[in-house]
Parts: sequence; C-alpha cells; structure tokens
Amino acid sequence: MSIYFADQAWIVNQKRGFMSDGSLGPKFWIKTQVTKAEITLKGKTAAGKLIAEQTFGFWTSLFEPRHYKLISGYIIHCFPNKPQMVNRNNLAIRLNEIREFRNRIYHNEAICFNGDLIDFTQARRIKTELYNLLIWMDADLKDFVKSFDNIDFEVDRALLI
Repeated sequence: MSIYFADQAWIVNQKRGFMSDGSLGPKFWIKTQVTKAEITLKGKTAAGKLIAEQTFGFWTSLFEPRHYKLISGYIIHCFPNKPQMVNRNNLAIRLNEIREFRNRIYHNEAICFNGDLIDFTQARRIKTELYNLLIWMDADLKDFVKSFDNIDFEVDRALLI
C-alpha cells in the first residue's frame, strides 16, 4: 500500500483519503480502526506500529468491493504468486472463511464437531487455505511456518483420545 500511495505513512494519511470516501457510508469502518489503534498506542502513531496493530478484519475488508475499488485493487499485489484465475472475490471469500474460523477459536467455540462426531475436516481445510495464501504471498513462507506447525500432530493426538 505504501507503494500504491507513494507514502510510507499511508495508513495515517489515508484517514483523510480513501478511508473517508463518501461511498463508504457514515461509519468509515477502516478509518475508525486506525483511530482505535492510535488510541491503543497512546499517540505513538508511527505508520509501522499502526499497521501492526490492525486486525485481520481490517486487512480482509480491503478485499471487499467498496474498499477494493477505492484503492484500484492494489491490495491484490500482496499475492504475487496466486493462480491467474484467483480474483478479488476468491480471495475475499477465503480470507473471510479464515477470519471467521479464527474468531470461533478466539471465542472458544467448538471447531471440531459435526453433530456428535469429532470432525477436523474444516480445520484441515482452513489450514490448507492458509498454506495456499502463504505460498501466494511468498513461497518461502510455507517452509518457515511448517517449522513450527504442529496442527496435524495435535489433530492426530485428539483423534486418539
């Protein structure tokens, strides 16, 4: 995004830019998220700190049509290795599924049941989606994450119990 806006502090400066565009309606959700981060950081508004403070929801919202259009779709360049057939909509769906699954975990909701049966199908599918997105961002990320990924071990262990 800093390349697109030619501005290292885009996250600060775009609060008066695309984040305030009238097409976003009265709530300006992503602008509000940046403002909340500034409050959390107690005025330490260095762009890097504000970027790091943003939620997964902030980043996934940039793939929603109204935000995506305002930034001319530039955010898709985060995935330079994605298959050509994968478009904004495909990415938005995948990112939102991952975000919703993550939220279920965060709120201590069950993620491994299908009725009364233990079923890790969705968890394994989400893991595959995560790995795909990592590869589409940078092929080396997969190997880095695999070095501390113990999900399959934990799933297999849970199935034995």
